[in-house]
Amino acid sequence: MALLVHLKTVRDLRGKGDRIAKVTFRGLSFYTRVLENCEDEARFDEMFRWPIASRVDENEILELQVFNYSKIFTNRVIGTFRMVLQKVAEEGQLEVTDTLIDDNNTAIRTSVTVDIKYTTMDGTVGVWSDGEFLDVPGDPEGTFQFETDSLLSGHSHGSGSGVSPGRSIHGIPTFRKAGKGVFSAMKLHKTKSSRDDHKKDEPATLDMEDLDRKALRLGGFGGLDPDCISLASVTAVTTNVSNKRSKPDIKMEPSSGRPVDYQISITVVEARQLVGLNMDPVVCVEIGEDKKYTSMKESTNCPYYNEYFVFDFHVPPDVMFDKILKLSVIHSKNLLRSGTLVGTFKLDVGTVYSQPEHQFYHKWAMLSDPDDITAGCKGYIKCDIAVVGKGDNIKTPHKANETDEDDIEGNLLLPEGVPLERQWARFYVKIYRAEGLPKMNTSIMANVKKAFIGENRDLVDPYVQVVFAGQRGKTSVQKSSYEPIWNEQVVFTEMFPPLCKRIKVQIRDSDKVNDVAIGTHFIDLRKIANDGDKGFLPTMGPAWVNMYGSTRHYTLIDEHQDLNEGLGEGVSFRARLLISVAVEILDTTSTEIVSSTEVQVEPVSNISESATGKIEEFFLFGSFLEATMIDRKIGDKPISFEVTIGNYGNQIDGVSKPPAAKKMKKKEGGGESDEEESELIQQNSSEDEADDDGDLVSVSSTPPMKPVITDRNYFHLPYFEKKPCIYIKSWWQDQRRRLYNSNIMDKIADKMEEGLNDVQEVIKTEKAYPERRLRGVLEELSTGCNRFVTLANKDQNQAGRTKLDKERLKSCMREMESMGQQAKLIRSQVKRNTVRDKLKMVQNFLHRLRFLADEPQHSIPDVFVWMMSNNKRIAYARIPSKDILYSIVDEETGKDCGKVKAVFLRLPGKKGFGPAGWTVQAKMEIYLWLGLNKQRKDFLSGLPNGFEENKAPRTSPCLQSVPPVSLVYNMKQVFQLRAHMYQARSLFAADSSGLSDPFARVFFSTHSQVTEVLSETLCPTWDQLLVFEDVELFGEAGELRDDPPIIVVEVYDQDTVGKAEFIGRTFAKPITKMCDEHYGPPRFPPQLEYYQIYRGNSTAGDLLAAFELLQIGQGGRAELPPIDGPTDSERGPILPVPMGIRPILSRYRIEVLFWGLRDLKRVNLALVDRPRVDIECAGRGVQSALIQNYKKNPNFSTLVKGFEVDLPENELLHPPLNVRVVDCRAFGRYTLVGSHAVTSLRRFIYSPPDKTHNNWASAARLMNGYMVLTNGGSQSRPCSPYTRTPPRTLSRPAGDVTVNMDADPSVRKMDTVVKLDATSDAVVKVDVNEEKEEKKKKKKKKKGEVEEDDETDESMLDWWSKYFASIETLMEILRAQEAALAEAEEREDQEIAAEGADIKPDDLPVKGSKGKEKSRDKSRNKEKKKSHHAGEETEKHSSKPKVDELLVYNKELEAEYDNFEDWLHTFNLYRGKAGDDDEAALDDDRIVGRFKGSMCMYKLPLSEEITREVGFDPNMGMFQSIPHNDPINVLVRVFVVRATDLHPADVNGKADPYVVIKLGKSELKDKENYISKQLNPVFGKAFDMEATFPMESMLTVSVYDWDLVGTDDLIGETKIDLENRFYSKHRATCGIANSYSVHGYNVWRDPMKPSQILAKLCKEGKLDGPHYGPGGRVKVANRVFMGATEIEDENGLKKQTDEHLALTVLKHWEEIPRVGCKLIPEHVETRPLLNPDHPGIEQGRIEMWVDMFPMDMPAPGPAIDISPRKPKKYELRVIIWNTDEVILEDDDYFTGEKSSDIFVRGWLKGQQEDKQDTDVHYHSLTGEGNFNWRFVYPFDYLMAEEKIVISKKESMFSWDETEYKIPARLTLQVWDADHFSADDFLGAIELDLNRFPRGAKTAKQCSINMVQNQAELPCISIFKQKRVKGWWPFVARDENDEMELTGKVEAELHLMSAEEAEKSPVGLGRNEPDPLEKPNRPDTTFLWFLSPLKAIRYLVCNRYKWLIIKMIVALLLLMMLGLFLYSMPGYLVKKLLGA
Repeated sequence: MALLVHLKTVRDLRGKGDRIAKVTFRGLSFYTRVLENCEDEARFDEMFRWPIASRVDENEILELQVFNYSKIFTNRVIGTFRMVLQKVAEEGQLEVTDTLIDDNNTAIRTSVTVDIKYTTMDGTVGVWSDGEFLDVPGDPEGTFQFETDSLLSGHSHGSGSGVSPGRSIHGIPTFRKAGKGVFSAMKLHKTKSSRDDHKKDEPATLDMEDLDRKALRLGGFGGLDPDCISLASVTAVTTNVSNKRSKPDIKMEPSSGRPVDYQISITVVEARQLVGLNMDPVVCVEIGEDKKYTSMKESTNCPYYNEYFVFDFHVPPDVMFDKILKLSVIHSKNLLRSGTLVGTFKLDVGTVYSQPEHQFYHKWAMLSDPDDITAGCKGYIKCDIAVVGKGDNIKTPHKANETDEDDIEGNLLLPEGVPLERQWARFYVKIYRAEGLPKMNTSIMANVKKAFIGENRDLVDPYVQVVFAGQRGKTSVQKSSYEPIWNEQVVFTEMFPPLCKRIKVQIRDSDKVNDVAIGTHFIDLRKIANDGDKGFLPTMGPAWVNMYGSTRHYTLIDEHQDLNEGLGEGVSFRARLLISVAVEILDTTSTEIVSSTEVQVEPVSNISESATGKIEEFFLFGSFLEATMIDRKIGDKPISFEVTIGNYGNQIDGVSKPPAAKKMKKKEGGGESDEEESELIQQNSSEDEADDDGDLVSVSSTPPMKPVITDRNYFHLPYFEKKPCIYIKSWWQDQRRRLYNSNIMDKIADKMEEGLNDVQEVIKTEKAYPERRLRGVLEELSTGCNRFVTLANKDQNQAGRTKLDKERLKSCMREMESMGQQAKLIRSQVKRNTVRDKLKMVQNFLHRLRFLADEPQHSIPDVFVWMMSNNKRIAYARIPSKDILYSIVDEETGKDCGKVKAVFLRLPGKKGFGPAGWTVQAKMEIYLWLGLNKQRKDFLSGLPNGFEENKAPRTSPCLQSVPPVSLVYNMKQVFQLRAHMYQARSLFAADSSGLSDPFARVFFSTHSQVTEVLSETLCPTWDQLLVFEDVELFGEAGELRDDPPIIVVEVYDQDTVGKAEFIGRTFAKPITKMCDEHYGPPRFPPQLEYYQIYRGNSTAGDLLAAFELLQIGQGGRAELPPIDGPTDSERGPILPVPMGIRPILSRYRIEVLFWGLRDLKRVNLALVDRPRVDIECAGRGVQSALIQNYKKNPNFSTLVKGFEVDLPENELLHPPLNVRVVDCRAFGRYTLVGSHAVTSLRRFIYSPPDKTHNNWASAARLMNGYMVLTNGGSQSRPCSPYTRTPPRTLSRPAGDVTVNMDADPSVRKMDTVVKLDATSDAVVKVDVNEEKEEKKKKKKKKKGEVEEDDETDESMLDWWSKYFASIETLMEILRAQEAALAEAEEREDQEIAAEGADIKPDDLPVKGSKGKEKSRDKSRNKEKKKSHHAGEETEKHSSKPKVDELLVYNKELEAEYDNFEDWLHTFNLYRGKAGDDDEAALDDDRIVGRFKGSMCMYKLPLSEEITREVGFDPNMGMFQSIPHNDPINVLVRVFVVRATDLHPADVNGKADPYVVIKLGKSELKDKENYISKQLNPVFGKAFDMEATFPMESMLTVSVYDWDLVGTDDLIGETKIDLENRFYSKHRATCGIANSYSVHGYNVWRDPMKPSQILAKLCKEGKLDGPHYGPGGRVKVANRVFMGATEIEDENGLKKQTDEHLALTVLKHWEEIPRVGCKLIPEHVETRPLLNPDHPGIEQGRIEMWVDMFPMDMPAPGPAIDISPRKPKKYELRVIIWNTDEVILEDDDYFTGEKSSDIFVRGWLKGQQEDKQDTDVHYHSLTGEGNFNWRFVYPFDYLMAEEKIVISKKESMFSWDETEYKIPARLTLQVWDADHFSADDFLGAIELDLNRFPRGAKTAKQCSINMVQNQAELPCISIFKQKRVKGWWPFVARDENDEMELTGKVEAELHLMSAEEAEKSPVGLGRNEPDPLEKPNRPDTTFLWFLSPLKAIRYLVCNRYKWLIIKMIVALLLLMMLGLFLYSMPGYLVKKLLGA
């Protein structure tokens, strides 16, 4: 079935213009060709045909639209014709003429004539052409699933948007085979009505690639939106892209594999809650192989380290970001034993780098035990981690007093969006099998083996290694197999979500000597998982992944081995591997779980062949249309090109024959075996066996051909009319859907990128309406997203779809849908002023799209095109298979499929880096098509028309559809190309002089020409027309007109010796004129355009040129527009650019201010002595006066000179202005010192004053806001967080504005308005009080915190009080900014969410979800809190002492005030070759000096008023009232406060820093005051130096590392240009303090008082004033300021003064009309320290400021004292009274009772060096202990930083003591004393002396809550309370890691200053003086073996008294009995004998 539409004519059109029409049926549109310059009738006469799969329904609609075609803007609809196809469906044919209707559905005059034909299935109408459908091979049932678009829908009401309203599920019809007549498959295809019809498929509009046609439905039938207007982009190639050619890639060099410098800095601050008792922890920091350890802290569970480590790396980014960073805590490690691991935490470096600012700051890493995953958290480490690449600068938050409450849970070290509770999970990586492995051994070995063993073995023994999160697992080795089968899984156990992004899977070859990688694949976990609410766990496959690497032929030493390791872009297919990934979250509570995290390898079951998809036959066709620019090194031998896909088509080093089992149509390409290979190659086909169905043989390489010379550098192959072709059949799993979805997204993204570039270009060139273009981009994006949702939803039930496919599709559709909605919403919000912000948001969309489009599961391998010479591979191009994949649906087709693409071949691997990689090896025009074999019939449809196929002679009978071996073009057009090469700018410096001798070479087809060489310039104006005669192009004229080949322009630097050096390259498309067209507007003559010149990946300048291609008709060249001959006789036969094309010029005058030269380096070892500056612009110029003696005075004597020059009207075409410095030597010789090109003069253009402007703004302004005529400075951008009051804009032109500064904070005046003059006055009142309140932030009082009663005494305050108060303010401001940003984002998200749900933001709480209500409440609460807070502040105002503040800038002053270039600019002079480091070469080493001056440029003639102004000095031109540049003596005072984060310089990971200050010849070294072993030293020093400007104007402040032996090393330095500061209008000589006082810590530093400064400024600015009035007022110009008028002197007496008033004016100077600018306040700036050895990487920062005082003024007072505060000496006395409820640990020897021998230990300083123990309370049976024991701890304490300072030697070998600062924490522990074994630790409590819970009154009230809920409980500070007594709990952790109460202690803490302690001394323990009484202990407390009698008395007697008595009685009885028995016989005898 098919529907044919013949569009004949459109009549009665209005006006004259280019017309185009579009016909749409069932969502598929066709475009006609463009008819140019039609008047009232457009005769299209074109046929369109839709093959359709279901009958035409009678209510379906055909739609036809006619447009006015525009090249630059979007086409405008003239009218639309819609027709219901009822009649057509019935009758089969119909001819209609009808009028069109416009957007409002009203008929217009224009009418259209169409003829519609409908052919049905049974052939009632029309006949099918042969070959329309192919037989589907191997489809027994004849069922074949369609892959068509919505055309399959039965009832798709052609709504024009390609989506049926109901989005019906498309039924898929199947046809049974009923004989040969019924077709097995149907096709939907855009047919061409005939070959010779000049029809192009679509207009050459601006949109990228394939003009996403259906997406371009501009808002349905709505009118044309002005937003959709597209602007011509700056690079023409990217613009007029049409359908036959695709865009070439301009960047040549692969960026990845190159090593870069990285620095990783880690600070380990402290650890908390470590599990274990009384441990000695050490933290180990490990990155990759490098390990570093902290020092060991003894017996503590919360060690404080504050140690800083730095690791330096020089590796490629991929390697860097895959390195694992591991933090582990080790218990009791020493020299002899490695210690036991407590827990580890790991993440990869990439995770850190992707954080904002590339860092984690003060975050807590949660430790877990890798050997026992059931154990839970093992503790936390607080650390900072930062990763710095070259050129990144990291903003470290201010390091002052970090007293923030440590909320561990809220600050875990996890990236945004990772849940706080991470679970353990198993990661299963299943490895099934691999195919297509290369040989990994030589053939000789194989032959030897064959001889011995008698069998032919595969030459590779593969195994797979999987690396993840620092662990690696490997499968078994499969001996000698090219197709190994493993079926094993590698199991990792890791926390989920893991902080390691990539799994590395590598096939390796096992070898006796060393194993080598065969190929590597990285699985990015972010791409195979989704963490959203509807997300899914990582899953992948089973899917094949393709591996690429070095070329396949085996060599012993592979030069491209890196490629196989996954570094850089692979240059050849290596193998493919079938894998799958799954993740299972573990339930750690279950018992049978394996608790170790060791990697396991287990077998898995095999998976079926079809699991990865049905194997289909794919067909790849390619045609080489042109091969030019072949490098001359390879030009002498015949060259052929080989195309491979996987191993198919690979002839040299494919794989030997696949095993017979695999014969199933899956031939692996490659020759039969080594012997036959050679002959195969000659036959030019890679497989000799025809396929089973007698189909075709693949031809994978072109016949060898000898190149022909193009010019000196390049050759070309003479293809001319005969273009060789290749075709390859291959078999792959059919996973096209994946690629299709990627393609749709890529196309949307490409189009969007194009649009965004346009928008940026519009903004950059300040053209009108950037917002319209942005709206257009968003419109296209939302249509594209909707289109994706429709298309991607199609064949869901394809074979081999994995879980990831399904989940990914769902999430992509969700993302795209939401993106579409957001785009719509943002589009409605784009306004003129929000364009830039919205642009950023849209760029995020672009990143998201690109991320989504990257498909993690591969399908078809990429295609490689190799250039072969002499059977060796020379250069290659890699083409992703998705880019050339065909689909029926336009959007799904690859962007280069069926298109001619210009491809540049490059050298493989490392050879392709650097200059070698930028020179083109060859430029190919190549056409590629890849698709299913059964869709093959279209494969030629995209080629330029006009060829005949030339098929290989075949003998076997087969299908007639054999692809051609070559194409012969019989249509040839002859053209003349005119290249108008006007100029180039900002070229790359290629010579050692810092300049280049550039010429350009233009290539077109096989021709090339060069411009002339212009010597010594970076901005050549060639002004040359190059004419290429008789350029032959093959193909059809009409197509060539819209699709000419591209022009390549290469710019070179001519060297006197050797080959010219490559500078860069750019592409262009010519504008084509056919011989029947008129040469005239709008297209001709062409406009000059800028083309970006690229060198590798970086830009190397711009080229301004125009190109036109003119067809030569029958009449020959005579018909072409004439060329004027060479006009300039000097230039010889060179043709200039003709008049109509070169820009229109007008007269300008450029005035140059010559100030001086600085820091000139030697030239050829000779010093510069008499330099001069030459300024040149557009051939005219001016020379400065000669500096007679550079050493004595480097300033110029004549300040201003000018010259006149003709410049283009269009500012964008202004040529650059060149500044060159030459040194005048003897005998009239000149040497070039250095040069600088000012690329844009726009900032120096002077615009005359606007008469209607406010009266004070009548001064002339330069465009950049610099006032030149007057002495005012510019308003520097008040963008800093520090500008206290915004500059007020004034509504009334003439009026005095009153600014009231109320200096008395306690009294609030009413806001009164004071009238001063008769004229109308606006009175503005600024209240000092309010200001202060806004700035000051007080910490909210903790509950129950004791009010600070003690008012700080003035005398106590010093400069540091001021500094710390200011830092508080800085932190506060930064926090407020963050909060505001967050709130704004939240609001925006809410709006977007609301809009997405079609809710107005106002009724959010009503309809919105709960979440939204919550967020609403949140922000409301925030506001409430804020107002509440403000209230609190006013109440508390009186309680907090008011400290004057200064400003702490967290950057250099220059950054804040625009480098102080308000009128004096600094131009760096360059010499020497530019470096080719990556990205931007750091040009610092090329700087040879600086030129100081300025320019001013204006159009002639100038109006008279300016010159008539009073005091106008004609010699100074536009630079009036500029100070003179005579030498001036200045006192420079440098204050260095401190340095932070220094790079360690010593082996021990520390440094011994000291400061060195250099200015001119003088140098101050502060070496003897070095600070030992400190990376955050506080210097607190002031240095005074005298200097003479301009000779000594560069101040260098360096920090060196002191070394005992050897030289001291530079850590880093910072340079400050004092001269610019000195002369700046911002008055950077001495900062203006916030308030004026004559004594105390805030004394006024400047020798000039505020009133004198003000008077001077007024005089210089020719202002009226200052007039001091009564009542504290001062008037300057027409503004009135108010303030206080009294001042207190040292004795507290009040005096009258005007200083406060004057100071008020100075602080608001930027509001003064005409001359106002912000004056620099009293400040401290933070400057980065840099080290020339590590360019671009910060080595730390230094806080400092500089004051300068001219010596001809009164001398300033002594420097203020900023020496570091000395710590104050304190003594803490702790009395341990009693303990209670201590757990009982021991069993009694005799009695078995539980008891404990208790003692208490305490210490204050970190390492227990001051630990003290009580005596032992023996044998406590109840846990009660009585001690009355006193500990005494003397310590030094810094109040401001809340730290204890300890000085001690680090080890026996240390040279000097090191100072440590540790938090003030008192540790008390309770122990059980054992005599023969170690004492047992029972429990501990740590009290932070600044914030600890108040002790309980009694032991009963004391509970574990006091430790656990410390945050909620009232806290006290011993420094305020001085004396505290109470009960505190002892705690320890039990086996399950829970806190348990192990006892209570009653203690008393008493803090005294050292003086007080001296007055009332006490003894330790219970000693004198002031002894404590002995404790009243029970009698039972003693030691049994010391007093045994006591032991008997107490232990034995009490218990066994009666037993003992009984035993004694029994003994007596026994004894008596014994005696009786003993003496009985004697008595008896006696008695008997009667003795």
